[in-house]
Amino acid sequence: MSDKRKSARVPLDIYLNKYMGGVPYMARAADISPEGLSLARLIEPEHEARKVGLQFQLPGSDEVIYAEGEVVREWMEAGSRRSKKEQRSGVRFTLLTERHRRMIDDYVDQGAGGHGGH
Repeated sequence: MSDKRKSARVPLDIYLNKYMGGVPYMARAADISPEGLSLARLIEPEHEARKVGLQFQLPGSDEVIYAEGEVVREWMEAGSRRSKKEQRSGVRFTLLTERHRRMIDDYVDQGAGGHGGH
């Protein structure tokens, strides 16, 4: 396919806060790369928000990562539970501290290096 990603993407199965208009909504991450992550929408209102805030912890870390991002893609995907369709979105990071960027890079490197991401 022609839409090759620039860097490795590894599985990430966590719940996180997705802020829209300053209000947090729970979302579930499916995978992460140094550029961004993909999310499954859980309970949130219909919206046209493109800019979102994210608050999450990587597995094995106690540090909370704060990031800003932009929704760059949305699609429907067959869910694993009771074959329901899930609304998913791809969020590209637009603002991260250097420390949090390094934490994400390290997590992706470990997961892509044959450690399975867990």
